[in-house]
Amino acid sequence: MNPEHFALLEEARRSLPEGFKVEISGDTIVMMVSPSGIHQRNLLLVRRQFDGHAPVELLPSENTDLVSPHVGKSRNPDLTYLPSGALETSDNQVPSQLAAVAVELVSPSNPENDWVGKVRDYPMMGIPLYLLVDARQKTVTLFSRPDGTRYHRREDIEFGETLYIPEPFGFDLVTSDLLPY
Repeated sequence: MNPEHFALLEEARRSLPEGFKVEISGDTIVMMVSPSGIHQRNLLLVRRQFDGHAPVELLPSENTDLVSPHVGKSRNPDLTYLPSGALETSDNQVPSQLAAVAVELVSPSNPENDWVGKVRDYPMMGIPLYLLVDARQKTVTLFSRPDGTRYHRREDIEFGETLYIPEPFGFDLVTSDLLPY
C-alpha cells in the first residue's frame, strides 16, 4: 500500500467521530456512518446462522480492517470469519487473505461501495466468499470462486428463499426473517 495513502487512512480514522468507519480502495478513501437498526438486525440474523456452522478454528469479527498492501486495499466488512490466531493482536488490521468470507449489508446511502467497489476489491484481496445482503432490493447475492482479479460465480436470491453457503461453512442460509428498508 502506498505509504501516503496509509498515512491518510490513519489520520482519517483518528479524526472521525465515533461511529464512522473508513476504508481505502486504491486512491479512494471511503467514509461511512453507523448503520441503522434494520441493518444491525439483518446482520445479527445472518451472523447467528454463520455462527452455527462456522468451523471451530474460525471466529466471527465485525468491523475488522482486512488489509491487502500488495493491491493497495483496506476494507472493513460488516462481518468476517478469521482464524482465531489472526485476532490475537491489539491492532484492528488483519491480512485479507485470512478471511473465509466477507459479509456486507448494503448501505442505502452508498450502495455502489458494496456493489461495485467491493465486488472488484474482495477477489483481488484473496477473499473466497463475498455475501451481499441488499435490504433495498430484498436480495442476497453470493460471489465465489475468485481468481485474484474477479469472482467467477454469482448466485442471487430474493428474501424468503434459501442460499447454500459453501465450505468451510456448508449450510443453507435462511432469509425469510430479513427485513427490507
